[in-house]
Amino acid sequence: MPELAAHVRDVPVNQIREITEAAWRTPDALVLSIGEPGFPLPRHVLDAGIACLDRDETNYTPNAGIPALREAFAARFRAEQGVDVGADRVFVVSGAQQGLHFAMSLLLSPGDEILIPNPGYPTFAMTARLLNAVPVGYPLHPDRGFQPRTEDLAALVTDRSRVLVLNSPSNPLGAVLGEDVVRGLMDLARRHDLWVISDECYEAFTYDVPHISPARFDGGTPGDARVFTSLTLSKTYGLTGLRIGALVCPPGLERMMDNVMESIVSCVASPPQYAALAALTGPQDYVRHAHTHYRANRDAASAVLDAKGIPYLRADGAFYLWADMSHVTGGDVRGWVRRFLTDAGVALAPGTAFGSIGEGWVRIALCGGKEELLEGLSRLPGRKRGGSGSGEV
Repeated sequence: MPELAAHVRDVPVNQIREITEAAWRTPDALVLSIGEPGFPLPRHVLDAGIACLDRDETNYTPNAGIPALREAFAARFRAEQGVDVGADRVFVVSGAQQGLHFAMSLLLSPGDEILIPNPGYPTFAMTARLLNAVPVGYPLHPDRGFQPRTEDLAALVTDRSRVLVLNSPSNPLGAVLGEDVVRGLMDLARRHDLWVISDECYEAFTYDVPHISPARFDGGTPGDARVFTSLTLSKTYGLTGLRIGALVCPPGLERMMDNVMESIVSCVASPPQYAALAALTGPQDYVRHAHTHYRANRDAASAVLDAKGIPYLRADGAFYLWADMSHVTGGDVRGWVRRFLTDAGVALAPGTAFGSIGEGWVRIALCGGKEELLEGLSRLPGRKRGGSGSGEV
């Protein structure tokens, strides 16, 4: 058999999937390792997808998506972020992951460097390597609340640097970038002439702080604009299996985007597009309910960790808690979560799935039922009193 391309062999294993699939094979396991919303989909969303099939609307759509859906995404972005985005800059994709691949395909040549958060979502590095590019992690340290510092990023920029990836609200951290931080990062991108890919999967879920999109501070002309914004309905409306999202491109790239879209997917299937349109333009009860549920789960889970003396980062957004289990992991959190699944029947995502700084930490998904969440957390080994600290970091 001929050999695979070297860069494909370098794509790392996704440790989130590794532990989650092991949990799915484990009878009665409590799965707190994956961000899967647990509410039934709204009936009007399901009906819209079914109606599309019933009328046999199953032919190709325009490469960029049905016009009404593109406008619905643009309208939401304008309303939420105050950014003047027209539907012509919105490209409907099969989930945010395809949008990230789409953007990186446009921006990265072999050997180019892309700055990604460490800890950060694992497919940032996986996708870059699949494109023969070089992911370079920029540090998010506990003693700084896992917030990026422009001086740290500036020190990593080389003549091969092309793209800066931002993710707020953060998966896995639940951290949210404030306005001053976002402004500073955009200034850095302009100084070093970097493209920016902004992953905003969890934009609907922040708690007492606003979500600030980097697109607010992007240039208004084709020669100055640099931000690609990745959006999804997977988390906002629980449409993870329908694979529907959008990539908003800078002005002036619309024709190129259309050509690349044709080469990657041609177009997204019709039924998910109509379901997405119904989600965006119909009643928003699901989003309000989900927001309330995630916040309540965050507060309940935080109380358990406080009682056990386990340090964690307060989640200002998304639906995860980032907890420090270094008192029991022995410098190998990946191995520890496997043993914890076997011994306690609970699956947690190891921090090393998200980068080297994640060693000793775990990501706890807050999106399922409260009873299951609290039962799983009750099985965590607590930190001895008088140890290196407890509560929020």
